[in-house]
Amino acid sequence: MNTLRDVGEFGLIRRVTADRVQPGTTLLGPGDDAAVVEARDGRVVACTDVLVECVHFRLDWSAPDHVGRKAAAANLADVAAMGAVPTALLVGLACPRDTPVETLEGIASGLWAEASSAGAGVVGGDVAAGPAIVLSVTALGSLEGRPPVTRAGAKPGDVVALCGRIGWAAAGLDVLHRGFRSPVAVVGAHRVPEPPYAAGPQAARAGATSMIDVSDGLLADLGHLAAASGVTVDVSTSALVVPPRLVEVASALGVDPLEWLLTGGEDHALAATFPPGAVPEGWTVIGGVTEGDAAVLVDGAPHEGAAGWDHFAG
Repeated sequence: MNTLRDVGEFGLIRRVTADRVQPGTTLLGPGDDAAVVEARDGRVVACTDVLVECVHFRLDWSAPDHVGRKAAAANLADVAAMGAVPTALLVGLACPRDTPVETLEGIASGLWAEASSAGAGVVGGDVAAGPAIVLSVTALGSLEGRPPVTRAGAKPGDVVALCGRIGWAAAGLDVLHRGFRSPVAVVGAHRVPEPPYAAGPQAARAGATSMIDVSDGLLADLGHLAAASGVTVDVSTSALVVPPRLVEVASALGVDPLEWLLTGGEDHALAATFPPGAVPEGWTVIGGVTEGDAAVLVDGAPHEGAAGWDHFAG
């Protein structure tokens, strides 16, 4: 089995970029000192996420292509949350020299597949040696002439709406921590999220006043939105339908499935605020916005316990 030590940095780059198809927004792809990506309206949406082995993923829980898809999705969802259309990914990879080449090729295949599903390309990056696999992914996107939808625009009287699934990835993680590998649909949600990329631009066109990617937990991320907007957000649990599959898994594990929906991360759904009557098709109203201190309430009261994931808490 060939390792990175055997093929070298440039041999790996040739392997993972050969015969890949780029979207029309890529004017110059991998192979030069930098890529050139089209930015028709003169602005570029940009974001970066870092995934660390044994923190964000484990290769005994996920296949390499799952890791690549997850790394791409985490960034592409942030672009969508600004109301933008993803155009390109840049990838920084650090890994041990004895990492099998097929592992790295699998990660690369996942990155390319998820980028393609969002209409973006993988246009460049860098490779370095390190003590563990670390993926640093930068995503670029186009606003297509629209203003960005930030976290700071929510207004009293707006409704809060959600697009995409929540709670599934957290349920899958709990299952894996208990030593199980099924139900497949639940574990698969942890391995590969399914962000609703098209819903971001859709919300922007519909007049969304604020928007955020639900990556750390619904309550935690709505907390960021509430803080940026200077408002109180109240989530109605009656609007959060727990899927039957999660009810079954929660019963088997002895946990409250609603907590997965409220505080579980890594599904990368989108949460946004809209003027009443402006919520587009495919979005579900889950609460409202009122005047008050920057806070998130659940059924009118503070939530007990953690609101979501924090890398540096405790």
